[in-house]
Amino acid sequence: MNIRMFVALVVVIAFGAAVLAANQTDTLSASGGDIQITPIMHSSVQLEYAGKVIQIDPVATYDNVELPLLGKFDALKPADLILITDIHPENLDIAEITKLRKTGAPVVMPAAAATEAGTKIPAPTVVMANGDNKNVADVGVEVVPMYNMQHGPKAGELYHPKGRGNGYIITLGGKRLYFMGDTECTPEAKAAKDIDVAFIPMNMPQTMTPGDAAECIKAFQPKVAYPYHYEGQKRDEAFLKALLRGSAVDFRANLR
Repeated sequence: MNIRMFVALVVVIAFGAAVLAANQTDTLSASGGDIQITPIMHSSVQLEYAGKVIQIDPVATYDNVELPLLGKFDALKPADLILITDIHPENLDIAEITKLRKTGAPVVMPAAAATEAGTKIPAPTVVMANGDNKNVADVGVEVVPMYNMQHGPKAGELYHPKGRGNGYIITLGGKRLYFMGDTECTPEAKAAKDIDVAFIPMNMPQTMTPGDAAECIKAFQPKVAYPYHYEGQKRDEAFLKALLRGSAVDFRANLR
């Protein structure tokens, strides 16, 4: 077994544990009924509201290694709407999109992801750019830029350049849910308004440390905050929880 395969298997085991831990659903009261929020793993989240299922970045593989537990995860349901944030395998899993997508369900994605997928994701697709605001499948979808300002693999290069990927604010039953995607705490993120639930990335070096995440949460003050884009490191959760002590934000790390 080569070192790359060994590392991939270790990650699969860690993700498998996160999947089991995430096999829970939280409830948010909204106009017209409750919103069911189910974090799946890493960047994947399932929403249910008024008979509609929304999947954000549904994935079943990591580094080309299948995550066997995910196929047995009872909470996964066929999607009426799918949103993709970026081009990476942990965001864009064409096989899983095909598996979960209901007939005629639109897939929202940035242009870079549409190019990456090509004809493998057939219509209806909706390409949205940073700053766009549309109603898709009777769901309000607003795109917030997601990008790095400092972090990159080498000098002069960023992990996530501005304009390639999308963060999304989804409006359901009068509630605004913000999925930040792979991003640092950008001015656009800090300027987000009236956010009821925020999913905050917390994986270094690509996005934010617990300290960065706490700064961002305090800047735009979501009512509820979940860390995501990480594999449930309890130490990082504890750091973030401690940094938010005394704030009005409802910090929920127990689902991941």
